[in-house]
Amino acid sequence: MAKPYLFSLLFVSFYFILQSHLAKSFAPRPIPITVSVTDFGAVGNGRRYDTRAIQSAIDSCPVGGPCQVEFPAPGKYLTATVYLKSGVVLNVEPGARILAGTRQRDYPQDPSRWYAVVAENATEVGIGGGGVVDGQAMKYVVRKDVRKNVMVSWNATGPCLGDECRPRLIGFLGCTNVHVTNISLYEPAYWCLHLVRSNKIRIEDVSIYGDFNIPNNDGIDIEDSNNTFINRCHIDTGDDAICPKSCTGPVFNLTATNSWIRTKSCAIKFGSASVFDFKHFLFDNISIVDSHRGLGFQIRDGGNVSDIVFSNINISTRYYDPLWWGRAEPIYVSTCPRNSTSKEGTISNILFTNITANSENGVFLSGSKRGLLRNLRFVNLNLTYRRVTNDPGDLYDYRPGCHELVKHKTAGIMMEHIEGLEVKNVKMKWSQDHLKEWNNPLEFRPSTVNNISFLGFGSSLASK
Repeated sequence: MAKPYLFSLLFVSFYFILQSHLAKSFAPRPIPITVSVTDFGAVGNGRRYDTRAIQSAIDSCPVGGPCQVEFPAPGKYLTATVYLKSGVVLNVEPGARILAGTRQRDYPQDPSRWYAVVAENATEVGIGGGGVVDGQAMKYVVRKDVRKNVMVSWNATGPCLGDECRPRLIGFLGCTNVHVTNISLYEPAYWCLHLVRSNKIRIEDVSIYGDFNIPNNDGIDIEDSNNTFINRCHIDTGDDAICPKSCTGPVFNLTATNSWIRTKSCAIKFGSASVFDFKHFLFDNISIVDSHRGLGFQIRDGGNVSDIVFSNINISTRYYDPLWWGRAEPIYVSTCPRNSTSKEGTISNILFTNITANSENGVFLSGSKRGLLRNLRFVNLNLTYRRVTNDPGDLYDYRPGCHELVKHKTAGIMMEHIEGLEVKNVKMKWSQDHLKEWNNPLEFRPSTVNNISFLGFGSSLASK
């Protein structure tokens, strides 16, 4: 195992190298040409579709830009799918709103292209301006349910899965130099901001709100995309908030800082799509509030994860409902095959440092026989365990796949299939009101957990 100071120095160096790289990538550009959608006939009354006017404004921009397409305030610009091109940035003024159409005919035939705003194979593209892009998700609710709303499904021809056949809000597919800054993304009907096979991405000063009872309304999905910088974002949504996925290629060099997250699922989640590797990630100065799960790894498809740092993070978790993956774990690290045909990936060289958590469940560390957890480090953690809801506890959640939900007494840290674990200056505190439920700080089988180091570990009762 690397020396602690060398391990930390490695990632501090990586952080500054990445920032230098991004600064060069996003160097000042020439003053853009500006066009307004109203000059092309947009009325912005929220009832008449402005799709043709918006697309005409985009298409009027010179090849390669730079060009800024303005959405003046006040105005509600209802639109079917619009397509960005290289050099074009949408500027939605404060007080202006893009409304995503809610009819299936508003979107292309191919479900993988169901976005209100999409750019494909473009460079120097983005959206900003201080306004709002609204997915109108509540118009997709078939029946409200306090556990999980029943949603519209456009699955008539079977091109996508069950009730997940709803449009995403914004997508960048195969793009380079993507800028999403100073914009509010509101009530996506499905995934909100989707980066696919893209490179050199800056997401900054973005506010995302998704209704808590709508499934699959992820905040930011980084799929097969690299060199991503997320800063000063506020994400309040029902499903995963920041979610790297690897489906067709590896994901590397992601930094997320100075952000606030609340979710009914997992605040920061690797997977569960995890066919290829994840490497070189830094998450720093993040607040996670009242979430169903804090920091999560769901590695199910054979990809490997390595060289990840979580630092200066405050977490509070609570139970919501068994329908949603997660059991209020502040930290969840898991590898196991999705099904009998899946490979087992590994997770290695992960540092958790300067983390405070208040939760209704313990830390979950579960490797698998051929997908070990290697060289995990927990340094300077304060963990307080206190029940705040009446939902049933004593369940380990292995979903998706694996063992599903398993009845088990709660532990402060549950461990299995680990090779190399350092626990340094970690303090646990336990609610005095629920001592029968919190019956052991550590749960592990010596036969599957090896090379463990504890230094400055403590467990005590919490003050009322």
